[in-house]
Amino acid sequence: MNLKELTDKVLNGRQITKEEALFLYGQPLLELCGSADEIRRRFCANRFDICTIINAKSGSCSENCRFCAQSAYNHTCAASYPLLSKEEIVSQARIDHEQGVLRYSIVTSGKRLSDEEVDAMCETVREIKEKVGILVCVSFGLLKEQQFRKLKEAGVTRVHNNLETSRRNFPNICTTHRFDDKVQAIRAAQSAGLSVCSGGIMGLGETTEDRIDMALTLRELGILSVPVNMLNPIPGTPLENNERLTKEEMQRIVAVYRFILPKASIRLAGGRGLLPDKGKSCFTSGANAAISGDMLTTAGITTKTDMALLKELGYEVKICNE
Repeated sequence: MNLKELTDKVLNGRQITKEEALFLYGQPLLELCGSADEIRRRFCANRFDICTIINAKSGSCSENCRFCAQSAYNHTCAASYPLLSKEEIVSQARIDHEQGVLRYSIVTSGKRLSDEEVDAMCETVREIKEKVGILVCVSFGLLKEQQFRKLKEAGVTRVHNNLETSRRNFPNICTTHRFDDKVQAIRAAQSAGLSVCSGGIMGLGETTEDRIDMALTLRELGILSVPVNMLNPIPGTPLENNERLTKEEMQRIVAVYRFILPKASIRLAGGRGLLPDKGKSCFTSGANAAISGDMLTTAGITTKTDMALLKELGYEVKICNE
């Protein structure tokens, strides 16, 4: 087993095993990233998928996720407010669309939206589709298939629901819902005809094997949009003292993810602004998508800055995996 053999294996359309992924994780960084970028070019060309998010309902979350500023269990300075108005959400969609953003994701705190809140969001989505035209994604928690069907009928194209970490490590991160609850919601969205965006957060205290196991679960679920977040240790959360990952660690993660998920949009997400190069090195190591602008409770990177970087790297901002 060597790097070239595994690169050729993926380029020829075959899947690598867990053992092979673990082997890749220990390979020299420069060579590993170069091979991952070769795989990215083969399966995704120079397409780059860029999206933005809006924090449409913030704080007071009933779930005890140990990384999250919005959990009611944690004591942070995160804002707390109910659903934003339709006008506020549509207005931001228009601004982002005018800046060249391809996808706009409406994100809400809490375990799941109520039926009444889902109906309100359906009305908002219909107005975005009518007046703006941008692709709409939603992250509304652990909804049921019928709720997802309503959202699809309103014009939603994609649902976001992060696994966060591996099945083994999940109870160390959250105990108010289960890993299988996540999987069930993902499958419900897929059954409703929606594509799914799902990934996780690196730096939660997980092992290398946990990182690879999560990617293998995503492959099994057929996920083609994979956010790779880097933990931003927020004061007031149980993980506030976790050490930040380095640029090189993030490169290694996205490179191995490219081997496991060769056709996916591997999307740098939260924490990217903590990297000294804002993710540039990861975009030549297998990543080919990003969340631009501000995150949910932390500052991000402006869309203007991202567009300039993508032009420099020779990427074409274009919808992937739709």
